[in-house]
Amino acid sequence: MNGILKIANSMKQGKACRLAAGAAILTVALAGLAEPAAAGGEVNLYSYRQEFLIRPMLDKFTGETGIRVNIQFVKGGILKRMQEEGEAGIADLVLTADIATLSQHVEADTFQPVTSPVLEANIPARYRDPEGLWFGLTTRARVIVYSKERVNPAEIKTYEDLTDPKWAGQVCTRSSGHVYMKSLLASIIVAKGEEIAQGWAKGVKDNLARKPQGNDRAQVKAIWQGECDIALINTYYIGAMQFNEAEPEQKEWAAAIGVIFPNRDDRGTHVNISGGGVAKYASNRDNAVRLLEFLSDDWAQEYYAASNFEYPVKSGVKWHPAVESWGRFHADETPLAEIAKQVPLAIKLYDRAGYR
Repeated sequence: MNGILKIANSMKQGKACRLAAGAAILTVALAGLAEPAAAGGEVNLYSYRQEFLIRPMLDKFTGETGIRVNIQFVKGGILKRMQEEGEAGIADLVLTADIATLSQHVEADTFQPVTSPVLEANIPARYRDPEGLWFGLTTRARVIVYSKERVNPAEIKTYEDLTDPKWAGQVCTRSSGHVYMKSLLASIIVAKGEEIAQGWAKGVKDNLARKPQGNDRAQVKAIWQGECDIALINTYYIGAMQFNEAEPEQKEWAAAIGVIFPNRDDRGTHVNISGGGVAKYASNRDNAVRLLEFLSDDWAQEYYAASNFEYPVKSGVKWHPAVESWGRFHADETPLAEIAKQVPLAIKLYDRAGYR
């Protein structure tokens, strides 16, 4: 565990730190590996997560299987690239984030079904596609954060509480067009129905302190600056700011907020995933499945989650100490595939509410 956390934490410090620690990181990452297996071919990976964050994990996979992993970091454009490449595409496996994004791949027919007893044993059914088109590998919670100085957390227990008029002019969020916001509203549709979900979108929009903008870190910065008092963010951004040596001012932002896991007493806190799927035209399909299976098992689950302050999907795997410090919580058990079906309606509800 300690070796994994040292690798994961050191990889968050910026280019200069990564270069300085590169040799040590590689030594720790490969320590204890058996002699590489006989050559097992290769697997081509398209990843939304940068190579420096996951390369030690992929090197361990290669050491155990002999399968070389060729990785391409494709920021925000994996689906478009795969659609443009078609049958000529080289991707065997895709790693991306959010159920809304994974569902776009399903709709675009860029994944192929996989049946694997290993994946079915390691990954709870709610975090994988019923047809085996995608598999969750880590989870992140969509939480409410608040100013420690200006907000009494006892007054906010649910997502629905954010619509209370007493919070008028105090809420900050991303644009409603972002996948995180779409998935959250889709989860409310599943739990409460269209009418209440429509009221939620309008109620939160009416309580906004400013036009929806920025990423999740920007919402925390706005609380620190006093521009708003409450925001919605994914949990892993908290850890990313708490340990940000390259931009230490972000530590101050994170120190200014408290964390609320909403809806503990009913359906639970909305969680989403990072995950992957085997490309429809994979030329190394079996190797892609082996890599997915490796990513779902204990060592990789601990490392993969720790590298980005997320939660492992496999039961019993240790959490990063920082993640543990935010507290245990009740996660919404609704299958993400059901939530994904409501994303198109969520987009319409935001539009009707004038939430941009």
